[in-house]
Amino acid sequence: MKIKFDDPTVRNLKPGKSPYYDCLAIGEPGFGLRVFPTGGKSFFHQYKIDGEKHFMTFGSYPDMSLKLARELYQANTAKIRALRRGSADGMNPAAEKKRKKEQRVAEEAARSRALSVEELCTDYIEKHSKAFKRSWKEDERILQREVVPLWGKRKAQDLVKRDVIVLLEGIIERGSPGMANNTFKIIRKMLNYAVEKDILPYSCATGVKLPAPLNSRERVLSQDEIKLFWNNLEKASMTDDVKLALKLILLTAQRPGEVIGMHTNDIDKDWWTIPADRQEQDGKGRAKNKKSHRVYLTETVQHIIAEQVERVMSARNLPHGSDYKGYIFPSRHQNKNQSVDRHAVSRAVARNIAFPLTDTKGRPLYQKDGQPATVNKLEVDDFTPHDLRRTAATFMAQAGEMDEVIDAVLNHAKQGVIRVYNQYRYDTEKQKALETWERKILSIITGTENNVIPIKRKRA
Repeated sequence: MKIKFDDPTVRNLKPGKSPYYDCLAIGEPGFGLRVFPTGGKSFFHQYKIDGEKHFMTFGSYPDMSLKLARELYQANTAKIRALRRGSADGMNPAAEKKRKKEQRVAEEAARSRALSVEELCTDYIEKHSKAFKRSWKEDERILQREVVPLWGKRKAQDLVKRDVIVLLEGIIERGSPGMANNTFKIIRKMLNYAVEKDILPYSCATGVKLPAPLNSRERVLSQDEIKLFWNNLEKASMTDDVKLALKLILLTAQRPGEVIGMHTNDIDKDWWTIPADRQEQDGKGRAKNKKSHRVYLTETVQHIIAEQVERVMSARNLPHGSDYKGYIFPSRHQNKNQSVDRHAVSRAVARNIAFPLTDTKGRPLYQKDGQPATVNKLEVDDFTPHDLRRTAATFMAQAGEMDEVIDAVLNHAKQGVIRVYNQYRYDTEKQKALETWERKILSIITGTENNVIPIKRKRA
């Protein structure tokens, strides 16, 4: 039926016997009110476009007032007229509502399929980091420690630039600028990977700068520090294999990861060849610049390697005098054919430089300012295992070794045209430099000068 729509009339309409009935407003084509048996009422607009009937509900009365319902009706009527005239901005309101609903459903479905940050981290490690980075375990450790606890459950596509900045600022505020830089590098690489694989449309790390200044390390241990370091290793709280690995790093001037990855297959009498590549889980023991590298093994170095091999054989109950084959510093898990974690040496040094003090019951002690009480068991100011390599190179330079020889000992890649034309490996010079360095270390730790050149060894 058609009635005049005013507030008293609409308010007093009663439900009929049928499931519901419609009232249409006089003078307002298609504007109506549906009355349900329960007494509920809702406003609607009924109209036709190209002979097709459409129906749009505005809202329920009295939550929606008659005035607001009429305004919606008039706005909808204007759209219908524009559509009938073929206006460029004309649209079918019902069809538009349906389109928006379908779009919303599609977006929700796409969102449900979108990767969480935790899933993206796993995808990045498995498909990129493991395939292209020797340090993939460190990437995984940092992501699991710094990123997943904060972002793990969030959708990767919801991350914004501010999220990255806040995360990095939090790491800096706790006093770890170096970790902030390392975390940022991994986040940036992971997000770029996601863009490359069409997982994300863009990287929210774009435009974010390195959170802390890069300080190139120049730490070189003095003679007194070398003596303290060497002698205090015996009382340090670290495993014997780590102690011996640190000595080898200093004596050979090789990278910590390469020393940790030393394998018996790589040793031939007085020479240790660091392979350019090795098919193993972590790539440990490979030369960093992907070029094989020969390292001369001095007497002291060979004694240390022999001592470590004896330790390994004893731990594994191998017969004394048998021929051991495997990693010089193997993982404690005997079922794993790999060396110990390459970061174990760094962690051991850092812990002993600031070793936590405890009371008789093992509870941590604190200083007056509330900071943990620690003691430096090595009695040497802050340094890293890599600083031992720099120390060796510096002392070689002080001994008069040429830069080309020191670079050869360190396995630094040649630059410019020399890289192409100079294929000399400097084996003789490397042997001399490492023997001279060995004598210097022995004189430092014993407090006696020893300038005697061993004559029982043949030059390479």
